Amino acid sequence: MGKTIIEKILSKASKKDVSASTDRMAGDRVWADLDLVAMRDFGGPNAILEYKNSFDERPVFDGNKVAITFDLHIPARNEKVAQNQKICRDFSAKMKTRLFDVNTGIGQHILFENGLVRPWDVIIGTDSHMNLLGAFGSFASGVGTTDITAALTYGKLWFKVPETIKIVIDGNLNESVYPKDIILHILKNIRTDGAIYKAVEFTGEAVEKMSLAGRITLTSMVTELSGKVGFIEPDDKILRFVHERTNTDIKGINADSDARYEKVFHYDISDLKPQIACPHSPDNVKDVKEVEGRPIDQSFIGSCTNGRYEDLKIAAEILRGKKSKVRLIIVPATMEVAKEALKNGLYDIFLDAGGVITNPGCALCTTGHPGILAPSEVMVSTSNRNFIGKLGKGAEVYLASPATAAASAIEGRITNPREV
Repeated sequence: MGKTIIEKILSKASKKDVSASTDRMAGDRVWADLDLVAMRDFGGPNAILEYKNSFDERPVFDGNKVAITFDLHIPARNEKVAQNQKICRDFSAKMKTRLFDVNTGIGQHILFENGLVRPWDVIIGTDSHMNLLGAFGSFASGVGTTDITAALTYGKLWFKVPETIKIVIDGNLNESVYPKDIILHILKNIRTDGAIYKAVEFTGEAVEKMSLAGRITLTSMVTELSGKVGFIEPDDKILRFVHERTNTDIKGINADSDARYEKVFHYDISDLKPQIACPHSPDNVKDVKEVEGRPIDQSFIGSCTNGRYEDLKIAAEILRGKKSKVRLIIVPATMEVAKEALKNGLYDIFLDAGGVITNPGCALCTTGHPGILAPSEVMVSTSNRNFIGKLGKGAEVYLASPATAAASAIEGRITNPREV
């Protein structure tokens, strides 16, 4: 029997032949060597304090394989946040780890932009959406404080080898339909509990045609399926990207043709229409036309799911020469993305439309950021979660593509981008 991507990666990382559960027997448990341990300004300080309590001044296993990123509250919004960030800076200086400060952007995006992510890598971090790095063929997963503490010391971590769900996406995207619409459609069918502790592998002709930004959109929302990790086999364009960032020879990874999958889902998206996730769950998904006309107060374009340059460009093409009727907030994923958007005139389009562009980072994924909603207010967001109270008590959040978010901002109500 052949192996899935996750079985291949964990076999290599554990230096033994491993497999996921079969015939409802438990999968192998392994100690896997880690290629990168990432912490952010949220969760990172707790891990550092636990590390100090457990191991005092003991050096980390490898400072070059530890990265600290600031992407949640940047720059610091209050004294507590400032103290937490100082804990991270001091630890990084002492342990000689990599540090990406408040002028960089979303942690996972910073990691791959700086050549710290490769196919076959095993990566853990304090962010629940680490699995977006599966767009590069790496096993990346969010973990808790104790796991991070142990990993900082020993450079390895215990895993159960998960079964894999294969999602085959064929067909060509219609006008105004984007990868975000595809993953929302999948969530509608598989639901938020449909892939608990599973690896999710995306394949098919529609996936093969996607840019890196589109692939990130798919893999980032594996978390919303309750999946452990998402994968897309890296093709030549992804491998070239990684080679340019790492300046090393890169070996791709793919599943064997006879690999065993727990389930296989097939989707033809040729007739898919723009989708939207209604409050208060990412799987409460409908065609945009079913809720068209719902008044909104704010539109947000950004996040680890839809904050790449290609996402901003989609929104800019719709907003060009128009005015937003509601509060419009745009947040590039990273400073690199921001510079590209500025260079190509996207900032002018956003500002002329009445938008507010903030420092690259996570922004409106949770409370504590500029743009939080008041009770009864409504927002269309390109983020990945819309749980009740997550962005303001009594508020409502709809999840959609950058095109739908931009079109809705122009009209001041939920709008099918095909109508603008």
